[in-house]
Amino acid sequence: MTSEITRRRFLGTTATLGAATVVAPAAASQKVHPPGWRGTERVDKVPTTCEMCFWRCGVVASVAGGKVVRVAGHPEHPQNQGRLCARGNAGTGLLYDPDRLKTPLLRTGERGEGRFKRVSWDEALDFLAGKLVKLRQEHGPESVALFPHGNGPRFFATLMQAYGTPNSAEPSFAQCRGPREVGYSLTFGRGLGSPEPVDLEEARLIVLIGSHLGENVFTSQITAFATGLAHGAKLIAVDPRFSTAAAKADWWLPIRPGTDIALLLAWMNVLIGEGLYDREYVETYAKGFEQLQEHVKEFTPEWAAPITDLTAAKIRETARAMGAAKPAVALHPGRHVTWYGDDTQRARAMAILTALLGSWGRRGGIFLPTPIPKGSFDLPEFPEPKRGRADGAGTRFPLAPEELGVTNGLIDATVSGNPYPIKAWIVYGQNVLESIPQRSRTLEAIGKLDLMVVVDVLPVEQINYADLVLPEATYLERYDPPNIVESAKRPFIAVRSPVCEPLYESKPGWWIARELAKRLDLMAYFPWETPEQHLETILAPTGINGNELRNCGVVAFPGKPYLDDRAPQDRSFDTASGKIELFSQDLADLGADPMPRYTPHAEPPAGFLRLIYGRAPVHSFARSQNNKILNALMPENEVWLHTSVAREFGVAEGQRVILENSDGVRSNPILVKVTEGIRRDCAYVVHGFGHRSRALRLAFGRGASDNALMSRVSVDPLTGGTGMHVNFVRPVKA
Repeated sequence: MTSEITRRRFLGTTATLGAATVVAPAAASQKVHPPGWRGTERVDKVPTTCEMCFWRCGVVASVAGGKVVRVAGHPEHPQNQGRLCARGNAGTGLLYDPDRLKTPLLRTGERGEGRFKRVSWDEALDFLAGKLVKLRQEHGPESVALFPHGNGPRFFATLMQAYGTPNSAEPSFAQCRGPREVGYSLTFGRGLGSPEPVDLEEARLIVLIGSHLGENVFTSQITAFATGLAHGAKLIAVDPRFSTAAAKADWWLPIRPGTDIALLLAWMNVLIGEGLYDREYVETYAKGFEQLQEHVKEFTPEWAAPITDLTAAKIRETARAMGAAKPAVALHPGRHVTWYGDDTQRARAMAILTALLGSWGRRGGIFLPTPIPKGSFDLPEFPEPKRGRADGAGTRFPLAPEELGVTNGLIDATVSGNPYPIKAWIVYGQNVLESIPQRSRTLEAIGKLDLMVVVDVLPVEQINYADLVLPEATYLERYDPPNIVESAKRPFIAVRSPVCEPLYESKPGWWIARELAKRLDLMAYFPWETPEQHLETILAPTGINGNELRNCGVVAFPGKPYLDDRAPQDRSFDTASGKIELFSQDLADLGADPMPRYTPHAEPPAGFLRLIYGRAPVHSFARSQNNKILNALMPENEVWLHTSVAREFGVAEGQRVILENSDGVRSNPILVKVTEGIRRDCAYVVHGFGHRSRALRLAFGRGASDNALMSRVSVDPLTGGTGMHVNFVRPVKA
C-alpha cells in the first residue's frame, strides 16, 4: 500500500487507473479552492468532514471574514462525490444555533432542575480532575464509566483507559448494529463495518428487510441505490410499512413484525430444495452445508405463510427471483437491527442467505474491505483494571466485544451496584435519555451517581441532570481523528479540520481531553502537542503528508473489493475453519442454536398496536430538531395509523392524539397520519422528537418521543442488544 502512495504520486494532479485518486494542492486550486469573493470579502474554500449524521461525508465550507457562509459537498470525496443531503447542507444551522452551549456550567440546583452557574475552563477542569482523583482513591478507577459516540471521543477513550477504567459503551452497539456485526462475524469471520459494503449499484436484485433507504438518508448509499435501480435492478422490500423504498419495489412484503427469521428460513428452504443456491461457491468457500440442508427442510413457504402473514406463493416467487439473480443479490444487512432480542440470530440468517447466494465478496453483493496502514503512538502500557468490566461484555453477554461495550449493561450496574458500584458517568456525543430505551431506568441510574459530566454542543435534556457541562466546539470548529474507511470500494482517509474558530467559549474535544490529562498526570498518553502532530503520526505508514491532506480533505486508494481481485491464498475467512461457517460451532459451544430458528414473539394486546419507528431524510436521531433550517422542513413527527384502525379509534387525519403504551406511559400530543400504507397491527413514528429541554427553543415539546414509550426491551442474550420493537401503544384523543 505505501509504495502506491508515494509523495510524488500524491502531489500529482491527475489520477490514473490502478493508482490512488487524490486531490492534491495543484488540483485543489482549480476544484476545491477556487478564489472567490462575497461582496468585498474573499471567500475561502476549506475541506472537512460532515458530522450532521455519522456518515461523515466530505464537505467544503465557504468561509468569508471568518464566518461560514455555505457548506457544500466535496466533489472529490469518493463517498458522496459532491452530493450532500439536507442535513449536511444545514451545517451552518448547528454552528450558529443561538441555543448552543456557550460556557462551562456547574450545577447549583437539584438534578433535573437545570440550574447552573457559569464557570471558567480552569475552574471546570480543576473541579472534574479533583473529582476523578477522589473517585479513583475511594472507589477505584473502574467506578467511572464513559458513554461515548461518534468519531471525536477517541481522545476521551485514551484518557479513560489511562485513568484505569475498562467501562466504556457506545449505543451504536447495543442499540443499533451490534447484533448484526456479531452475526456476520460468526458466519464470515468479520463484521460489516460502516458504511455497509453493499454493492447496490452493481446488483441485479436488491433485498431490503426493514431498511428504509430513501428515508434513512446516507448519501452514498442512496446514490448507489438509485443507480442500481436505474440500471435495472429488481427490488424486494420486506417492511410492515409502505416506506419510500417499498414504493419503488417490485415486491413489497408487508410482513408481520417479529417473523423475519421465519421468512429467511423459508427462502433458504426454496433455494436449497430447488437447487437455486450457488453450489460451486458453497462447495468452495463454505462449511456446514449438509447440516443446514437438513435444518431447513421443514421450513417450507407453506410453514412460513401463516407465521409471516405472507402467501406461500409470494415467498417462493421472491426466493426464485434471488436464485435467478445470484450472485449479484445485494441483501442489505440493515443498520438499526435491535428489534426483538433474537437479533444476532436474525443477522446470522441473513448472512447464511447471503452465502447461499454466493454474494459475499462478489460483484453486486457484499464487497470486501481493503486494509489501509495506520500509524500508532508509542504509549506506556495502560494500567490493568483490578476489576473486570461492569457491563457484562464478554461474560453476561458472551459475544459483546469489550472495546464497544453494552450501554444498558452499564446502566444496570449503576442501578444495582453489581458487580461493583458505578459512581460517575462522562457522556460524550450521545444523548442517554433519547438513545437508550427504558428512560425511567436511565434516570434511576443517574440518581445514584456521585458525578455526571456531559460534553455536548446543544443543551439537550440530559444536561439538566449533569453536575458539570462542558461546551464542545461543533464539527466545523474542531479537529477529530482522521476517518479511515476500509469498507468502501475505494478505501480512503479523510480529515476533519476546523474551518473557523470555535464560537463563544467552546473547546474541541482533543483540547479538553489533553487538559484533563495534564491535571491527572497522564500526559505520557498524549505524546503530541497539536492536532497536526497527531495527524502526522497516524498517516506515517501511508507516506501522506498531513498538511497536504488537510488542504485537499481526502485521499483515496485503489481497492480490491471482490474475491476475484485477490490471490487464492487471500480468499480465506477469519473463522476457526477458514471457511464460511453455515453451522456455528462457536454458538453451539455457548449452548445457543448453531443455526437460526424462529421463535414467536408476543403479539399486541387487545386494543394496542406494535410501536415501530424509523428516520426522516431531514433529521439525524435527536440531534437536528433545533436546527432552524431543518426544523422549518420538518418541525414535528406524526403517527401513522391504518385507515381502518383510525376509524376504530375515532381519530382522523391531522388530529392530535396522545400515544399511551401498555405500561401507562404517555407521549406528548402527536399528529395523526391516516394511510393504507401500514399494517393494521402497527403504529409508526419518526425517531428523535418530543424534546423536554426548554433550552431548545425550536425543538421543545414538538412531536412525540418514541424512546420515551419504550418502557420494555427484549435483551439479546448473546450481545446484550436491546430489542425495542416489543412495545405496544394506543392512540388516545388529546
